[in-house]
Amino acid sequence: MPNPLYDTLFGRHAGATTPFLYLPEGSVWTHADLLTRAAGFAHAMTGLGLLPGDRLAVQIDKSADALALYAACAQAGLVFLPLNPGYTAPEMDYFIGNSGAALLVCTLDRAPELAEVAAPHGAQLQTLDSDGTGTLADLAQGQRTIYPTVARAETDLAAILYTSGTTGRAKGAMLSQRNLLSNAQVLTDVWRFTATDVLLHALPIYHTHGLFVATNVSLLAGGAMIFQPRLDIDALIGALRQATTMMGVPTFYTRLLADTRCDHTLTAHMRLFISGSAPLLAETHRDFTARTGHQILERYGMTETNMNTSNPYEGDRRPGTVGLPLPGTEIRIRDGAGHDLPPGGIGNVEVRGPNVFMGYWEMPEKTAADMRVDGFFITGDLGQLSDDGYLTIVGRAKDLIIAGGFNIYPKEIEEALDAQPGVGESAVIGVPHPDLGEAVLALITARKGATPDPTAILASLSQSLARFKLPRRIIILPDLPRNAMGKVQKAALRETYRAIFGG
Repeated sequence: MPNPLYDTLFGRHAGATTPFLYLPEGSVWTHADLLTRAAGFAHAMTGLGLLPGDRLAVQIDKSADALALYAACAQAGLVFLPLNPGYTAPEMDYFIGNSGAALLVCTLDRAPELAEVAAPHGAQLQTLDSDGTGTLADLAQGQRTIYPTVARAETDLAAILYTSGTTGRAKGAMLSQRNLLSNAQVLTDVWRFTATDVLLHALPIYHTHGLFVATNVSLLAGGAMIFQPRLDIDALIGALRQATTMMGVPTFYTRLLADTRCDHTLTAHMRLFISGSAPLLAETHRDFTARTGHQILERYGMTETNMNTSNPYEGDRRPGTVGLPLPGTEIRIRDGAGHDLPPGGIGNVEVRGPNVFMGYWEMPEKTAADMRVDGFFITGDLGQLSDDGYLTIVGRAKDLIIAGGFNIYPKEIEEALDAQPGVGESAVIGVPHPDLGEAVLALITARKGATPDPTAILASLSQSLARFKLPRRIIILPDLPRNAMGKVQKAALRETYRAIFGG
């Protein structure tokens, strides 16, 4: 029986002894190794009672096994729900409860606290560490190396990725098999990936960029990946000598430029550098070209749509733009009243295509609000199209902060700040940062007679917020600037503090 996602990305490699993952400790997983491990996990999870359509929540470190779990979900018809390892127990409580996950897989050290999170929601808990040990690994041990692939359709739900909301309530973006496959097929073609490519992969694999772009494209092309646990500049430079391509966030490129070892010689054999997940400064683009002779290919995507646009493989890669709509994807710019704008006009970016998600999990009203009746998704980004179709993102209508490739919404942090002792009110903004692209800055006022302690506030916030959401600095102000309607003027704050981190 057909299962498009598994058959196209994974099943095609049955028995293949070609390298797929070059791991940090020096070992190599072949494509067949991945499928064997995935079959063991699939048997283990279905043995626990999981059925097609059940959600598997995964909060583990980046590893080969994490990708095997993704493959196992595709083969068994389960819905893959990867979660940032930095999420705290209170954050995990929401994700498990909202998704109705049947099973949570976490690292051994998190098991005691997350068992208390999973149990009230009726979710089972198993462990899996990056060294291949854990209770789920034990269950997979000795299982048959072949699993009977469950029949699924392109319209079936394949994954849920949570993206923060402006109200502080995270939204689960539902991605179908068709959403994932169509995007992987287009990107493999337009970026010219083949079985001879070796992709340097130092991205996280709990969001679209590292999982559904980098991994899916490599699987579809039949190539290999140098699989690094995180961004380490020494390891990155060392691995560049064996790679042909690299996908990264702008931070990768600013750190490479800060290292004198990054030059024409180091990158002479590379075929392609790709950047995404956050805006790449035009200056970084130009400096990298001058240093290495390579023009970075910048593209534009988001959790709900995977990739929408890309600068061309052959042709004009324009600094400051995110390129042209991908084949099969339509982009339009509209004003606040929903009218199409001509080239050069700045307005809301809307996208339509097979890559656009199914909607938000358990949020039909939010889905309806963000989707036009003609199928266009309202991205919340502000942009403009050139006469020849290049898209430039000029701002974010929802005050989204992107720091080091992570999406951060101010409202969640503001609510946490407002609850702190001595804080009257708060405003959280993103300001330029030379390394991260943007950094989180918190402006607060004091309650009458109180003296808030920024150090103590940050320590308290670290108990409930993931580290990447924490403000880089907290500044106490007498008052927050407001307009005639009483709304905090964040644009004025961003302008005032835009140089605070030297960005």
